[in-house]
Amino acid sequence: MRAIVTGQIGMDKKPYLDAAARFAGEQGESLHLYHVGDIMYKEAPDVRPGKILDLPISRLNSLRRAAFKDIMAESGVFPNIIVNTHATFRWRHGLFSAFDYDQIEKIRPELFICLVDNIEVVHHRLHREHEIDATLKDCMVWREEEILATELMSKAIPNSKFYIMARGRHNLTTRTMFRLVARPGLRKVYPSFPMSHVVDMPDVLAEIDAFRAELAKHFITFDPGDVDEKLLLERAIAAAREGKEFLDVAPHAYGGSRAADAAPIRVRVREVLDIAGDIDGQIYMRDFRLVDQSDMIVSYIPELPGGIPGLSSGVERELHHAFEHTKEVFVVWKPKKSPSPFITETATRIFSSVPEALAYFEQNNYFGEKNLFGN
Repeated sequence: MRAIVTGQIGMDKKPYLDAAARFAGEQGESLHLYHVGDIMYKEAPDVRPGKILDLPISRLNSLRRAAFKDIMAESGVFPNIIVNTHATFRWRHGLFSAFDYDQIEKIRPELFICLVDNIEVVHHRLHREHEIDATLKDCMVWREEEILATELMSKAIPNSKFYIMARGRHNLTTRTMFRLVARPGLRKVYPSFPMSHVVDMPDVLAEIDAFRAELAKHFITFDPGDVDEKLLLERAIAAAREGKEFLDVAPHAYGGSRAADAAPIRVRVREVLDIAGDIDGQIYMRDFRLVDQSDMIVSYIPELPGGIPGLSSGVERELHHAFEHTKEVFVVWKPKKSPSPFITETATRIFSSVPEALAYFEQNNYFGEKNLFGN
């Protein structure tokens, strides 16, 4: 497969995609990477690292076109390639595109993948690596622009597919990236589970994490928990009540691509409160999009203290959305209390445990690659 991978500055895509390529090598597969930024710097040895976006747009465009010409000339012989680039830039020149349709078309990409990550981590990396003054709000807007522009690129290329994918907090997502490009026939799954109202329940969180890990072993998973900005907002609200100006956040960069990613990030509380509406709005949009780009949803409903089913309003909406969009809907129901008709009447199948669900998937050939033109 031929993939274009985008994402706003601050995603640190290069080491992430390098890790995906190493994982591919461990599977005996070749995943050839083209980092457009690196190629542009080779074309412009006079430009200091980190300064290329300060060039006049005319030269920037010329360098990018030269880089894509090199990619077009070389990439045709490789079965699986990833072109690491951007769809947009929001810089001193204002907002401008980072691609040319004619060159994208000649690369013949089958996949367009827009990477996203927790906004405070993106903001931190952006300012660590560049001399720029951008707020959390700026980064949120840029993320929406990058998603939209990448989707528009995909719509212009016949038969290509567009995915939003979270970089996440662990190495599992590099496996997901590899599978999207080299194992596209694997089923795509949206893991659904309660999040914010179980954050103080370590035993329940451990159950949920085990469920997520098991699904990620066997499927291409688009996990909503890989971007958890709602927790950031709740912590900021609590800090504001205590009169705090700053909040220290533990970064979740996948496995820590750099040593600097391990240090706590200091976030201004006011800036987080300013993006409260953006966080909620983007969660709503993104999670439904993740369901839409999946073949099926698998929901884990834990039993909370007092025998209460851990069925959040978000999980209910996801299940109903998946059902209405003709996805297969599977539910792992742990509570002793029976599920309501709103669950039983929309679920393809209900299981009492994760092992029972996995056994069913194995017996019914869900773990292998399906025919891309049907089941």
